[in-house]
Amino acid sequence: MTSTSEFDAAQALSGNGPVFGAVLDGQWDGIGITNGGFLLALATRAIGQLVAFPDPIAVSGFYLRPGVPGPVEISAEVLRSGKTTAFGQASVSRDGKELLRASAAFSDLGAAAGRGGLSYDGSEPPDQPPPGQCLELKRATFPPITLVNHLEYRCAKLPFWAAGGAPSGRPVYEGWMRFVDGREPDLLSLLMFVDAVAPAVLEVGAGTMSTVELTVHLRGRPAPGWVAFRTQTRYLADGYLEEDAEIWDSGGRLVAQSRQLGIVLR
Repeated sequence: MTSTSEFDAAQALSGNGPVFGAVLDGQWDGIGITNGGFLLALATRAIGQLVAFPDPIAVSGFYLRPGVPGPVEISAEVLRSGKTTAFGQASVSRDGKELLRASAAFSDLGAAAGRGGLSYDGSEPPDQPPPGQCLELKRATFPPITLVNHLEYRCAKLPFWAAGGAPSGRPVYEGWMRFVDGREPDLLSLLMFVDAVAPAVLEVGAGTMSTVELTVHLRGRPAPGWVAFRTQTRYLADGYLEEDAEIWDSGGRLVAQSRQLGIVLR
C-alpha cells in the first residue's frame, strides 16, 4: 500500500466541487501564518479538479488575508476551456472571509513538448556543488516556521541568519531543496517551492515581509530528485519589494519561475 505524502495529506480536498473543503493544519506556516505558496497550490488543486487538462502552466493569486489554522472553503469555477488551454479561478475563504483569490491556466505539457520546434535558454542554474557536498540550512524562529519541518535545504554558503554575522547587502539565495519524506517534486509542489525559501530581502536588513501578489509560470514537469532554487530581490522602495524565484529540476531544466510583490512589515 502506498502511503500519502505529508504535502498531499495536508492538501486533501473534501467534496465533489465546485465547492471544496480543506483544513489548514498549521504545519505549513511561515511565521504564524500559512505559507503563501502552499495556499496557492491548494487553490490550484481545486481548479484542477474541474478542468480537462492535467497541468497548471500559469497561476496568480492575490492575498487578501493571512491564512491561519482551521477549516477553509474553496470555491472554484472554469472560466473557459479551449483546444489547448483551460482557465479557471478559485477563492479560498475562512469563516466567510476571503483569504486568497487565485486564477490559473491549465494545459497538457506532455502534448506541448517540442511544439513549434524553436528553443532558447537565456538562464543558468545556480552554481552550487551537489547537495551531498553542501551545508544543511536550518532556520529557528519564534513563532516557529513549521513549513521547514517538511523540507530539507542545502547550500554552498550559509546566509547570515544561519551562520551568524550581519546581512551581506546582496539579496540573493541559492541552493537545493526537497521534501523530507521523499515525495518527488511535481507541478503543484513547485507552486510552494517558489515561496518556501527565506526572503532574500533579509540580506539588505529587512525584517519580515508579507505577500500581496504571487504569479508562477510552470515550464515543465520536474524530474525526480532535488530541485535547485534561486530567489532574489532587485528593487525595494517605499516599503514594497519584488522577489523573483527560479526552480531547476535535477536534470538542470528550468521548471518554474515566479515573481511576487511583497510589503516589508518591519
